[in-house]
Amino acid sequence: MHPTRRTLALALALPATVASLLGAAPAAPARPASSPAAADTDTDRHGPKPTIVLVHGAFADASSWSGTIRRLQRAGYPVLAPANPLRGLAADTAYLRSVLAAVEGPVVLVGHSYGGAVISGAALGDRRVKALVYIAAFTPDKGESAAELAAKFPGSTLGDAVNPRSYPLPGGGTGTELVIERAKFHGQFAADVPAADAAVMAATQRPVATAALEEKAGEAAWRTIPSWALIATADKNIPPAAEWWMARRAGSHITEVDASHAVAVSRPAVVTHVILAAARATR
Repeated sequence: MHPTRRTLALALALPATVASLLGAAPAAPARPASSPAAADTDTDRHGPKPTIVLVHGAFADASSWSGTIRRLQRAGYPVLAPANPLRGLAADTAYLRSVLAAVEGPVVLVGHSYGGAVISGAALGDRRVKALVYIAAFTPDKGESAAELAAKFPGSTLGDAVNPRSYPLPGGGTGTELVIERAKFHGQFAADVPAADAAVMAATQRPVATAALEEKAGEAAWRTIPSWALIATADKNIPPAAEWWMARRAGSHITEVDASHAVAVSRPAVVTHVILAAARATR
């Protein structure tokens, strides 16, 4: 096994060293995930509607938001879903900040998976960002990495499903990026998505640099900006226990749904429902 893959596999397989924190933390009430009927309508007309900026995570691309985008647009919201470079946390955060600089008016930032770490940094100090929404996502605090958080609780099988490969770095030399094996993609990433659709997702997946997963986060915007979180209870990339722990720590409004890591693809109505709850709260 390649050293990088072995390191990631071991990290993701570490036993839960802080599982007791779940019991110690005050339980946040789970919002019902089965009532997305309001997702396509928005009767609240108080104030301008914020732009919803959707940030995808590793092994995905912006098309994973398609079902959510259609629903948000029907509700009258401006939507932007930029490509996340997936090369390094600081670099990806800086890129998202440049995207936000071109957006006028209030913003609701939404991150899936590793995209959660990116929005946590990009929103810092930006008064236009009124809410953060974490969709089966990492919610890191200062000094934490995505790899560390994924290993905090048992349940991830990602380490056994990825393959490392080299890519050239702009300044010379090579870096290492990870891809999910196509034969394992459906079961690992998108078990509740039709097989034919999962095959397309596997073919178009965006590799993530190991440096991005290992880089430690800076100050967290969720400490000063209200946040919402959707927990995917059948997630095999990020352990659901880790998603719960991070969401409780951030004081997020929590919704739980039985879905895979690809919840934006399999359950776009629920994802939209959570985003609209955050958007309406800003107005």
